Amino acid sequence: MRQTIAHLTLVVRNYDEALDFFTQKLGFQLLADSPLPDGKRWVLVAPSHSKGAALLLAEAATPQQSLAIGNQTGGCVFLFLHTDDFWRDFHAYQSRGVRFLETPRNEPYGTVAVFEDLYGNKWDLLQPTDPK
Repeated sequence: MRQTIAHLTLVVRNYDEALDFFTQKLGFQLLADSPLPDGKRWVLVAPSHSKGAALLLAEAATPQQSLAIGNQTGGCVFLFLHTDDFWRDFHAYQSRGVRFLETPRNEPYGTVAVFEDLYGNKWDLLQPTDPK
């Protein structure tokens, strides 16, 4: 049996502000933005040329969902964004106002730095040592 994770839900405050961050600041590609019958939208974004999972941006609809915005993992790094050129992406993100929480560092597994998305979720920007 072959299985893959297709999408991960990211709870957001507002579809349009989230789309702006992911497409303009991180350079992600908009894969889908379709209205749903209940007034919500099916909004998918992913890194350009990605063959992995996409993010489903889900606008919070309840107080409980609103509490998860920016704290989807209780303060742990939420997502790991792999790149083939750490310094290219690090400098591009910095120039677009992405907030890094630490100085880039070299680890046995690759070059990495933690950044925050517009809601405060933590991400690793990572160029793996072994890209397999």
